[in-house]
Amino acid sequence: MSIATESQPQTMEFKTELKQLLDLIIHSLYTKSEVFLRELISNSADAIDKVRFDGLTHPEMLEGNSDWKIRIMPDEKSGTLTISDNGLGMSAETIVDNLGTIARSGTRAFMEKLKQSNAQDRPELIGQFGVGFYASFMVADRVTVVSKMAGDAPAVRWESDGQGQYTISPAERESRGTDVILHLRDDQKEFLTEWRLRDIVKRYSDFIEHPIVLVTTKDDKTEEATLNSRQAIWLRPKSEIKPEEYNAFYKQIAHDMEDPLKVIHLAADGTLEFRALLFLPKQKPFDLFSGPPKASGVSLYVKRVLIAHDCEELLPTWLRFVKGVVDSSDLPLNVSRETLQHNPILAKIRTNLVNRVLKTLEEMKTTEPEAYKTFYAEFGAVLKEGLTQDFANRERIADLLMLESTKTASGEFTTLEQYVARMESAQSEIHYLVGETRAQIERSPYVESLRSAGEEVLLLTDPIDEFAVNSLGEYKGKRFKAADRSAGHAADSDSIKEKEAEFQPLLESLKSLLSEVKDVKLSARLRDSAACLVADEHAPSAHMERLMQRMGRDAAGRSKRTLEINPDHAVVKKLQALHAADKSDAKVELYGKILLDEAILAEGSRIEDPAAFASRINQVLAGG
Repeated sequence: MSIATESQPQTMEFKTELKQLLDLIIHSLYTKSEVFLRELISNSADAIDKVRFDGLTHPEMLEGNSDWKIRIMPDEKSGTLTISDNGLGMSAETIVDNLGTIARSGTRAFMEKLKQSNAQDRPELIGQFGVGFYASFMVADRVTVVSKMAGDAPAVRWESDGQGQYTISPAERESRGTDVILHLRDDQKEFLTEWRLRDIVKRYSDFIEHPIVLVTTKDDKTEEATLNSRQAIWLRPKSEIKPEEYNAFYKQIAHDMEDPLKVIHLAADGTLEFRALLFLPKQKPFDLFSGPPKASGVSLYVKRVLIAHDCEELLPTWLRFVKGVVDSSDLPLNVSRETLQHNPILAKIRTNLVNRVLKTLEEMKTTEPEAYKTFYAEFGAVLKEGLTQDFANRERIADLLMLESTKTASGEFTTLEQYVARMESAQSEIHYLVGETRAQIERSPYVESLRSAGEEVLLLTDPIDEFAVNSLGEYKGKRFKAADRSAGHAADSDSIKEKEAEFQPLLESLKSLLSEVKDVKLSARLRDSAACLVADEHAPSAHMERLMQRMGRDAAGRSKRTLEINPDHAVVKKLQALHAADKSDAKVELYGKILLDEAILAEGSRIEDPAAFASRINQVLAGG
């Protein structure tokens, strides 16, 4: 195309409704205005990679200008910020194609061209040049671009205020490359300060392959400082990386003083190509369970450029303790680079990462049991969340559980596989009891008959346990059964059935006297205790109700449970004798309420009226 002279620049209209699109870009696509710098740096990196690629077949394009560098030049006097590169540059035609048409992707067109060639060592490019460039108007009221394409094409100037038109005119530039000059608005002058520019580059572009240089002038002297580390450790072969390098990188991204417990370095090639460097920490961070759960601890990069911190699309929340980075140049992004498209490639990366983390944990559990115990003590409760969220991996997660039981010493663990292997042939269910502490539940009345019969009971004390077990349902065909539920005990005992007629009058009296309970029955589960409270098979347990109460979700209040009493206990026998002699004896109600109080305490709940409880105990002690 022909362009006007500098004195008479050519004014052109954008080829789309730019004003409306710019409003969308500025106010909807990007949540932080600072990302404009990330976008411009990424475009400069692409331009350098393009000319390096073309220089493989046309070496003359690289002559005298191959010191690859992206320069950032703030000028407080003029209020401008310039991002300059020595990449491929643009001619008048290409600048109209790339900047005159909103959302025209120069990178995408370039990649299509690469697909048709047989050249080797093709560069990885980020994509969506056009829209990323227009992020500049979030901070600038006018943008000037001066560019010179490799070869004999003259330099060209592009300028616009983003209001629907742009101008094209000849320009002067000594060598190949592009300068993007932002005329910052008065309320955006923070982007001229050195500390702010350093912070943005460090956060988003630290691993860009080419040096990103801050150019400043002090006392009439120009100084240059490289802002990015360029050390994308995850792109290097594992054989070349020392343990101390892994440790240093982990501490940098995780803000942890300790070395990681485990390193997972993954390089996937073939139809799905990505690089991942993941870490298992030694100890949980202080905020793991405080506040809303963090979605993820893994950041997403595309060609070394940070796209998203804590990217929840990469790993599920039940693996949020994993720290690291994933880099995939093949991953499609939407126009803002902040919201990832939901696509099969992303789903495959996620599946691959989850499988690799699970495989690492499985290997650690088998070959490094002490290291796995360290991990599980810190993150086992988070891992259990996967039982409620990830149906596809539920069995693998179940095999990773380490649980205490009535057949393990305090602080020692068993697995579900070991539990099932120890089950007697007559046992058809996996027994468990949930509570606050092992000391509380291993002496609970609910396990007395099971312990007496030699059947093992899992002792679960994590807040997530009841949700997790209910979600799991069964393991290896063995159904989980809570020891504090009503089904399968009293009604199945012949000895209890023989005593029901004798105790029936007492049971009916206690039921009428104790309005807090749903029913009163004889118990087959008790051996040493006098009484216990049991919930119906599908009703919330006492432990669940306590959890809901602590979470502020106990609007329904405590549900009524069945009071079971032990007909062989001395206190119950005495109560039966009192009732048989005189059913109106006040001691019947007194003893009945004490038995209920004991049962409430035994299940781990709080007595609603401690003063009344103390009064009843004092009456008994006083011989009343």
